[in-house]
Amino acid sequence: MHKRTLGKNALEVSALGFGCMGLSFAYGPPQERKAAIGLIRAAFERGVTLFDTAEAYGPFTNEEIVGEALAPIRDRVVIATKFGFKDGDSTAGLDSRPERIRAVADAALKRLKTNRIDLFYQHRVDPSVPMEDVAGTVKDLIQQGKVKHFGLSEAGVDSIRRAHAVQPVAAVQSEYSLWWRAPEAEILPLCEQLGIGFVPFSPLGKGFLTGKIDEKTTFAKDDFRNIVPRFSAENRKANQALVELITRIASEKKATPAQIALAWLLAQKPWIVPIPGTTKLHRLEENIGAATIALTTGDLQRISEALTHIQVQGDRYPAHLAARAGR
Repeated sequence: MHKRTLGKNALEVSALGFGCMGLSFAYGPPQERKAAIGLIRAAFERGVTLFDTAEAYGPFTNEEIVGEALAPIRDRVVIATKFGFKDGDSTAGLDSRPERIRAVADAALKRLKTNRIDLFYQHRVDPSVPMEDVAGTVKDLIQQGKVKHFGLSEAGVDSIRRAHAVQPVAAVQSEYSLWWRAPEAEILPLCEQLGIGFVPFSPLGKGFLTGKIDEKTTFAKDDFRNIVPRFSAENRKANQALVELITRIASEKKATPAQIALAWLLAQKPWIVPIPGTTKLHRLEENIGAATIALTTGDLQRISEALTHIQVQGDRYPAHLAARAGR
C-alpha cells in the first residue's frame, strides 16, 4: 500500500489505517480475543501500518488486544492511542489533567507491550484544563521518549492553534466522510496551513455508506448507533439518496460503495489517512482495495455536484456527546 505522511515531523503511515475500536467497543458484543488479534495481523499482512486504539475502548481491553497483536511486528507499525476521559471511561467525564495524562501514558505502554506511543491523542478537549498544559505535558513525554507524536481528536480551531504553538500537532482525528463534511469549513484549511495530518474516523459513516444498512436494519442492544439521531429508521430511509449516488458510481468503477467512499476521502488531500474499522476479514480486504481506486477529476466533480442536492438528515451525535466535539 502507498504511504502518506502525517505532520511536519514526517510520521509515515499506510494510506489507510485500521480503526480498532469496534473490535471491543461501541458496535455490539466484543470480538473473541483470538479473532480480533488475527484480524489486526491480517491488516498488517495486507499493508496497513497505522493502528488506532484508546484506553476508553473497553475500557483498556482494546489496547491489550492491539498490544498483543502487534508485539511481534512492533517496529514495523505505528500505534496511536488516546487519553482524556476520567478513569478511561468515556461515560465518566473528561480528565486531561497533566498527572492523568502521565498516568495514562505509563499504563498504555504496559498494555501495548511497547516502550513508546507513536501517536498520542487527546481524545476530547477538556475545557477545565488549559490546552497549553495538555500540550506541554505531551511535550515532556516526547522529550522523555515515551511518546513520539502529539495528536488531537475532535478539537476546534482555537484548541488546535493553541496546542500546536506549544508542541507541534502531527494529526487531528475527527469524523469525516461523504455524509459528514463539516471539517472542510475550518479544520482542513487549518491543517493545511499548519502542516498537520488529518485522520478521518467513521469514514464509512459508521457503516451506512457501505450500502448494507437501511431503515429495516436492526442493531445489537449495546450498539452505539441505537442512540445516534442519524440512525433513526426515518433518517436512514431519508439518507438512502446518498448511498444510491455512491452505488451508481461504484457500479461504473467496478467497485463497492465502501471503496468509493474511502477513495473519495483519499482524493481530498495527500495528508488524509482514513481509519476504517471492521470485524470481518472480507470487509478489511474490501476497504484496503479502496487504496487502488483512482477517482478522476470528473468523478469528483460529479460527486460534488450531486452532494449539493442531497441534504443528509439527522445529527451525528446525541446532544450530550455533540457537546464534547469541536471545542
